[in-house]
Amino acid sequence: MGAGKPQIFPDLQSCVEQTLSRIGKRIVLCAPIAAGKPTALVNEFYRRAAADPSISLSILTGLTLRRPHARSELERRLIEPMAMRIFGDMPDPVWIAPLMAGALPANIEVHEFFMEPGAYLSSPLAQQSYASIDYTHVARAVSAAGANVLTQQVARRVAPEGASISLGSNPDVTVDLLPMLEARRRAGEAIAVIGQVNDRMPFMFGDAIVPESAFDFVVDDPRGYHELFSPPNLPIATADHMIALSASMLVRDGGTLQIGIGELGDAIVYALMLRHQRNFLWHKVLDDTGLGARFATERAAIGGDAPFEQGLYGLTEMFVDGFLDLYRAGILKRRVEPDGALLHAAFLLGPKAFYEELRAMPDAERAQFLMMAVSFTNELGGPGRELKVKQRQHARFINSAMMATLGGAIVSDGLADGRVVSGVGGQYNFVAQAFALPGGRSLIALRATRESGGRIESNVRFNYGHATIPRHLRDVCITEYGVADLRWKSDAEVAAGMLEITDSRFQPALLAEAQRAGKLPASHRIRDQHRNNFPEALERALAPHRAAGLFGELPFGGDLSPEEIVLSRSLRRLKARTAAWPGRVALFAQLLRPMSRNPAHAPMLARMNLAAPHGLRERFWRRLVAAALARR
Repeated sequence: MGAGKPQIFPDLQSCVEQTLSRIGKRIVLCAPIAAGKPTALVNEFYRRAAADPSISLSILTGLTLRRPHARSELERRLIEPMAMRIFGDMPDPVWIAPLMAGALPANIEVHEFFMEPGAYLSSPLAQQSYASIDYTHVARAVSAAGANVLTQQVARRVAPEGASISLGSNPDVTVDLLPMLEARRRAGEAIAVIGQVNDRMPFMFGDAIVPESAFDFVVDDPRGYHELFSPPNLPIATADHMIALSASMLVRDGGTLQIGIGELGDAIVYALMLRHQRNFLWHKVLDDTGLGARFATERAAIGGDAPFEQGLYGLTEMFVDGFLDLYRAGILKRRVEPDGALLHAAFLLGPKAFYEELRAMPDAERAQFLMMAVSFTNELGGPGRELKVKQRQHARFINSAMMATLGGAIVSDGLADGRVVSGVGGQYNFVAQAFALPGGRSLIALRATRESGGRIESNVRFNYGHATIPRHLRDVCITEYGVADLRWKSDAEVAAGMLEITDSRFQPALLAEAQRAGKLPASHRIRDQHRNNFPEALERALAPHRAAGLFGELPFGGDLSPEEIVLSRSLRRLKARTAAWPGRVALFAQLLRPMSRNPAHAPMLARMNLAAPHGLRERFWRRLVAAALARR
């Protein structure tokens, strides 16, 4: 944000020292979310403040991600080799462990507006420090909090005519924040905008391109280049494949698409590709699963059933690798005026191969995927509203949730006891945008059940003590059992629709509760075609298609080996099983019996370095792993 070129530093330490000289000892540091966070630079600010109590440091950020950490010896044996292979030399944020332990130095504060999902539930300090801020308001919020240091991981190109800088993965908040900081600088405040160069960062276009003069300091140390945070693709469960099949019926050709990261996003991409490339087979799967007949009305009113002749345009908060799969499949092909973009996104995040593919693309091809300010992607209002409406035709914004109520309220970010699981992020924006756009729809996806403390619970509740999306914004809800179109419906119609996509083990109790509350008449009966909502029925329906090679766990490949997938699932179930005393007693009884000698378990035991155990402790671990594998 200076008048000329930024000062270039060959190391982090010199940059931090110069920043302290300019700003003073009261540092309010803002860093972007996820892959764009310059973790090594923020670590250096943290270390300086931890060593010098006269420095006051506040870190304002969101979605701070780190490599997985083991909580037991068995977890260590599974996780450490995977983490080294996937994350490589990526630095971990040094402030996370003391934050989670409630042991931050007295002169350091950390405030996150979106937390790694589920990571901080048992950390009182993190819960107390959480700031509930809508994603589009973050720039205003951190500026109002006095942010005087903005840090960003960037891509930098040096040519004879000069250097150019791309904000890479994260123009989201930075683009909106830069003019606010410049106004405060003109008013006399000391401000420092710092870029940390990383050659692994894709050089993205759109709002991500900023002049070098936007930065005061740039750290360019090739010794500090490192891997970006790269979450691996995870196995897709049957429930997610079924949710995705329903979602694929509701996407309109010639429309607009948002999806998120993770198994559900991958499953949606897979289902859309099946609809486009093997349309006859896609119809057969819908028939075999019963989705086609039971939700034909919703498909006709909201979506479609033909291949994507016009194609889709991506308008998404997060650019994930699935959009490249849709691009290669000829689905992401609807270009919008005036820039001809196939996709606009606020930030990008994905596996290592995703970053590598983007870096390898020619500039002209990569320029079809434009990175924008979050105020552009997540908001409809503001400058250019008419153009946004024109671009975002037939928008389908697909987001996920933890729970939903029979009244249509959506629970995505917190629990009834007040603890925050993640954060609101931009979900509310896209729900509201779906109502504001002609033809727009919000599709909220959730699994019908979850396992908690060794018990299966329904994710559809009569009511819940927290809501992320209020029930007056209820739209479309999808579980593995189908679609509930809730928009403009009465409370009785909403409750009836939600019951029809609820797991049948919980339908009677929920129906009775709704009737006691007077939300459904005493005569109401769930229709017969919706009373076979059982996991076994889904498995039977997909079984012949899986035998033919469809609906695999990792249809797009992944970084995890087959042994690691089996071990991860088995140890997770073992942990859930032993969360309560009945499960512990059952496990103890199983361990008293002779150990399973299934030859198929040998590769898994070898992966855990337990094929030839040494001593009593390793022999116990071997039996424990064998017991977990025997019950998968």
